Amino acid sequence: MNKGRSIFSKYFVICSAVILISFICLGAVLLLVSSRYFIDDKKALLKKNCDGAAHEIQQVMLDDPSEWKDKASEIMKEYAMGCNAHFILCDKNGRILEKTYGSDHVGAQVSEDMLESINENDYYVYDNFGGLSDETSHVCGVKFSANGPDYYILSSAATSEDNDYVYNLLEVFGISAVIVLIIALFIVYFTTMKLTEPVKEIAALSKKIGKGDFEVTFPEYDIAEFKQLSNAFNEMAASLKSYDTMRNSFVANVSHELRTPMTSIGGFVDGLLDGTIPEAKRNEYLRIISSEVHRLTRLVRSMLNLAKIEAGELEPKMEKFSVIEIIVETLMTFENRIEEKQIEIRGLDAPRVWLYADEGLVHQVVYNLIENAIKFVDKGGYIEFGFNPIGDRTVISIKNSGEGLSEEEMPLVFDRFYKTDKSRGLDATGVGLGLNIVSSIIRLHGGRIMVKSVKGEYTEFIFTLESAEP
Repeated sequence: MNKGRSIFSKYFVICSAVILISFICLGAVLLLVSSRYFIDDKKALLKKNCDGAAHEIQQVMLDDPSEWKDKASEIMKEYAMGCNAHFILCDKNGRILEKTYGSDHVGAQVSEDMLESINENDYYVYDNFGGLSDETSHVCGVKFSANGPDYYILSSAATSEDNDYVYNLLEVFGISAVIVLIIALFIVYFTTMKLTEPVKEIAALSKKIGKGDFEVTFPEYDIAEFKQLSNAFNEMAASLKSYDTMRNSFVANVSHELRTPMTSIGGFVDGLLDGTIPEAKRNEYLRIISSEVHRLTRLVRSMLNLAKIEAGELEPKMEKFSVIEIIVETLMTFENRIEEKQIEIRGLDAPRVWLYADEGLVHQVVYNLIENAIKFVDKGGYIEFGFNPIGDRTVISIKNSGEGLSEEEMPLVFDRFYKTDKSRGLDATGVGLGLNIVSSIIRLHGGRIMVKSVKGEYTEFIFTLESAEP
């Protein structure tokens, strides 16, 4: 199994390669520049000494026309020692008269091409004097006149010195480069190790989260990218913890909501079968069983609707309709309960309010909110409807008088299976999913829903939906 290379090894190899390539490039440039500088310096030194020797020999020729050769030879030797070069003195025909090394080649001939080049400009070339020298040299030449005839003086320095110079330069650079490279690699090694420590730490903490430990807290890092990553993981851990809590709560609530009616149904059925329940009360208990079955049906249907909405499987069928007609139709469904509690209905004298939404889903919203309002309105109280168009939206409100909600209860009313203590006392048939479904449907339409309440006075649900032209 290929586990792949670690960030540490990749980063270390990349940094090392960059440093090594940089040293090679730097060395090549340094060698090129230094060699060029060395050659230019050599050329300038040979030209300077060549001019100086020519001037002094010219002066000796003028001062002592008959005995100048010995003195000229001494002058050339002095200059040769001063610049570590060889000097050759020849006449206008190129015949060598004096030289600073050995006695052979005196009287030999310097090539005419070399002399012609000296006549044309400042002369500098790599040459071996037409075979007079054993190796190629830096050659510089100067022409001068004394007592009539023309003479040439040439200075030469073996190119083997270039090789020595390059070798010494490479040796110094190589030793320095190795030392610096070792130091740089140590720095890169420890820097890389330090840089990858947060990655290892985050990986270890992530494994704990993967095992279900959502109490993990990632530390704060100095490096901005790791700090962002740490904050993201902390947020993820908090979200997972919240989802885990919600999941556990959901399972517990579903189990409770299913167990209660099923226990009742089971107990009553057993009582009917074993004769514990008398014949006279059979129909009464059958009605209770039917009620519990309907309660289970509502619970399952509500859970399926929520699952479809959250999975994105429920696509709203958008159409134009009047919401007031839906409200009136729903109120007629609860006519008996409205009359029983002597509830006053307000706000339905408004003109038709047109919406562009899924009529069936909006009907479920209206039904759940009206049912909730009727459940908690005080006897002789009111239920008031409001319609307020704002831009391309219509704000719809359903308000009921009554005991209202406390500040602690209001943030929780849209949670799944949440029931206020009063709700549990007033309605045993509810499953605590109505308002959660309402909230989900409104969000599915891109709207918003909120609740306002004053304890002991009223509760009002306000939601927005897209308006439609009449």
